[in-house]
Amino acid sequence: MRLDGKTALVTGSASGIGKATAAALAAQGARLFLADINENDAVKAAGEINRAGGQAEAIGLDVTDRVAIEATALRVHGKAGRLDILVNAAGWDRIEPFMDNTPEFIEKVVALNYLGQVYMAKAFLPPMIEAGRGKIVNVASDAGRVGSTGETVYAGAKGGVIAFTKSLAREMARHNICVNCICPGPTDTPLFQAQPERMKEALLRVIPFRRLARPEDIANAILFFSSDRSSYITGQVLSVSGGLTMSG
Repeated sequence: MRLDGKTALVTGSASGIGKATAAALAAQGARLFLADINENDAVKAAGEINRAGGQAEAIGLDVTDRVAIEATALRVHGKAGRLDILVNAAGWDRIEPFMDNTPEFIEKVVALNYLGQVYMAKAFLPPMIEAGRGKIVNVASDAGRVGSTGETVYAGAKGGVIAFTKSLAREMARHNICVNCICPGPTDTPLFQAQPERMKEALLRVIPFRRLARPEDIANAILFFSSDRSSYITGQVLSVSGGLTMSG
């Protein structure tokens, strides 16, 4: 699944799924832009890629800031012309009952997990449309497919990402742009490790593989959707959950 000559941007790429994805794409020859609100860690992640023989550049970006997204698009397009691959991997949540959610928390969850992906696509699509090709991979969550106690607003936002992916795929098909969605299950990331221990233990008991996903497990699925091997696939939602959310 070589990506030589391709340019990709991954949000949330300073850690977890985003970092693993950036490394996977770079290992296949893509030029990477690593965008993250934590620019220092993004610089470190880009350095790891460069030392391994890849080509990567870090960009500080808050995906809840529409103006910053538009400025980042101008910067990237100025350097690379256009993206071949956009991966929207940035995300955040905190486990708590819905009735305890403050308005500020709700707005942050929706802005970061849903609207950020909408505005990233809006900013980076024009050159893809002009070129008549491109790949967008949105990272949602199995919470958006089946619901998740203590993550009601997050699940709603990720459900929105799923619907957005399908609708955008329909609009972009005429331009030969593939838009697909990955839904991770519980994954061993810093965000997951911050959750209560009893919740982590309970999830391990119900995952058929009896282990959490590794960030690399999710990155491999994203790599497939980013490559030419998925050139006739669009509007699809792939669960990567170790069998936790099987459906007929």
